Amino acid sequence: MKRHNQSSVVEFILLGFSNIPELHEQLFGIFLIIYLVTLIGNVIIIAVISLDQSLHVPMYLFLQNLSVVEVSFSAVIMPEMLVVLSTEKATISFAGCFAQMYFILLFGGTECFLLGAMAYDRFAAICHPLNYSMIMNKQVFMKLVIFSWASGFTMTTLQTPWVFSFPFCGPNEINHLSCETPPVLELVCADTFLFEIYAFTGTVLIILVPFVLILLSYVRILFAILKMPSTTGRQKAFSTCASHLTSVTLFYGTASMTYLQPKSSYSPETKKLMSLSYSLLTPLLNPLIYSLRNSEMKRAFVKLWRRKLFSHTV
Repeated sequence: MKRHNQSSVVEFILLGFSNIPELHEQLFGIFLIIYLVTLIGNVIIIAVISLDQSLHVPMYLFLQNLSVVEVSFSAVIMPEMLVVLSTEKATISFAGCFAQMYFILLFGGTECFLLGAMAYDRFAAICHPLNYSMIMNKQVFMKLVIFSWASGFTMTTLQTPWVFSFPFCGPNEINHLSCETPPVLELVCADTFLFEIYAFTGTVLIILVPFVLILLSYVRILFAILKMPSTTGRQKAFSTCASHLTSVTLFYGTASMTYLQPKSSYSPETKKLMSLSYSLLTPLLNPLIYSLRNSEMKRAFVKLWRRKLFSHTV
């Protein structure tokens, strides 16, 4: 293990799934496919919304921001995870680990608030349709987006330097898939009690508060759906709300379990599975849930595809 001034670790070893080396090739293939599908799906959403003027409304612009976050979140975690699966000993520098944690927290925190803003947008559209244009005007939309990104930036700028200000005396093996806060914190050889209090408080504010607000928004939305005269409309709305809530619960539930107690008693394998749910599955599911089930998005995609084909044939 490399050290600096006999106390500071200058590189870490990511263990990943070192306990099941016989499955590394299969996992590499599965994760690579998921990563590529995630990138393609989210990039298509970003491009379609950018190119179709009819989609330049809050609902789809929120979705576009979410896709930017998902692409970025995946790009921070997945390439390093693939490296871990393809090499016997995957090392990451101290600076590289700092950068990865910084961006994981930035995009993760931003997504927490963006999902809350999207739920509020749907609540305003369904429960107050006549006043929607006033409730969710351009200024309100911009404030919510800026607040989401600023909150993610503030959280990571406070937390990441604090974690790496602690001494790392060894060992330097991170029993995880990436440089997330909980597994890195286990290598610290100092009292982290104050940081754990901050982490708990920050998780409540950044993860649990938006999650509770989302649930309350959807309760109101469901009551509004029940008043719909059309049975078909009710079924479609219920189906959409159920898929949204499934994705949201998966993301917030596993993230809160991971970050509420950074030094929790969960086994390393359990922590890895929870990490995969919000770092791998959520970025994959969100394009499917928010776009493929949306008729306007599908119509805009088909229109742009036909225009592209027509331009090539002319």
